[in-house]
Amino acid sequence: MSPTTTRRRATAALLGAALILPLGACGSDGGKDAAKDSTTSPSAEAKGAKLTVLAASSLTNVFEKAKASYEKSHPGTRITFSFAGSQELAAQVRQGAPADALVTADTKTMDGLAAETGTPAVIARNRLVIATGKGNPHKVGALKDLADTGLKVVLAAPEVPVGRYSKKILDAQKIVVKPVSQEPNVRAVLSKVELGEADAGLVYKTDVTSAADKVDAVEIPDDQNAVASYPAATLKGSENSEAAAAFVAWLSSPEAQKILRDAGFQKP
Repeated sequence: MSPTTTRRRATAALLGAALILPLGACGSDGGKDAAKDSTTSPSAEAKGAKLTVLAASSLTNVFEKAKASYEKSHPGTRITFSFAGSQELAAQVRQGAPADALVTADTKTMDGLAAETGTPAVIARNRLVIATGKGNPHKVGALKDLADTGLKVVLAAPEVPVGRYSKKILDAQKIVVKPVSQEPNVRAVLSKVELGEADAGLVYKTDVTSAADKVDAVEIPDDQNAVASYPAATLKGSENSEAAAAFVAWLSSPEAQKILRDAGFQKP
């Protein structure tokens, strides 16, 4: 073999080795990537899911406490609540507002969104009371007193769950009330009484409990009252379905139920 041929073969061998080394390195990195891809992806909670929960306005105070408790025991999750009347929440869902879960103050509103939600579960119940100014200056004692035309009464609008419950119990007792205003949610009714813009209003028992330093409550007998149910469900459009389902399930847990009971809500 000639010296020239020997040199050419040696050069070819070196070039081949040079090409193989990078390919081998690429193959090694690819193996690591494949190994990474083959591992189970962390859950939505582990990644730090950020949940948006649409909730009935009567849940404002208790859900802020629930949030602190949930985030403490689920450090990967952060929750933002959007509170409004249930009818407003339903409109937001139908319009495609980005959210992960929904809690309404009645089953009728939730049932009307069956195509948009997972299977709902009732997490709490509530009852109505008559809210009055502190000390009950107008001596309101019963539902029939709300018919007094000299009394400024405020109610929620009839399309709002608490407004619908109010109409139901007043109609059942054949009591005609001419409210000075009809509000978009129960918190607005409570606010009117707190500010002295109304003498009385029908709200949930838990609302008065949360504002006990500003208003008083006149109890309504069970046989004249209505029971409000609070169903919770995930939203099918959620981008955090796993974390949303975990939160909705947690609302029925002993931890969450104690928070709801302490705030005056009744068992589901």
